[in-house]
Amino acid sequence: MSVDREKWDSHYRHSDIQPPAAAVLSEHSFLLPKQGIALDLACGLGANALLLAEQGLRVQAWDISPVAVQQLQRESERKGLSIATKAFDIGPHTLPENVFDVIVVSRFLDRTLCDAIIASLKIGGLLFYQTFTVDKLTPQGPSNPRFLLQRNELLKLFAPLAVVYYREYARVGDLASGARNEAGYVGQKQIRN
Repeated sequence: MSVDREKWDSHYRHSDIQPPAAAVLSEHSFLLPKQGIALDLACGLGANALLLAEQGLRVQAWDISPVAVQQLQRESERKGLSIATKAFDIGPHTLPENVFDVIVVSRFLDRTLCDAIIASLKIGGLLFYQTFTVDKLTPQGPSNPRFLLQRNELLKLFAPLAVVYYREYARVGDLASGARNEAGYVGQKQIRN
């Protein structure tokens, strides 16, 4: 068993509270297609997957932690939702090309996956991405810079996509107001000219 899997299994074994869906998804759910296939990548307990399934999408939810996906499976069954869960170590080679109408990633950053995520979207597909930045004001989330976004980094990592929405307040203005710890992004895959 990998160290990452053990770490996240332990975390989810002691977590009985379902966190809310990522703000970038819940606040922009009106952008979702009426039907299609969605992926909640690095889903954790699957709040994003549950929201996507409630919107009528066929949902796949992947995470390294079998404990997390088992809890998600139980919750989706309790709610009468169909979510296909899978526990495995996600890498660039595990993402199929041109399959998903929607991909959601929240509070997870593996820069080696970015090109594969783009390739995995269908033309017109949407990427909803939200994670921690180096400018975060609280200790919540990772402290290792490898897992923190630099300023405007999501815009660079997903430059081939058309920007639909972007938010990153950093350390500007009234620091007691606004969502300060994370960047939020929605991008759409366009037909290449």
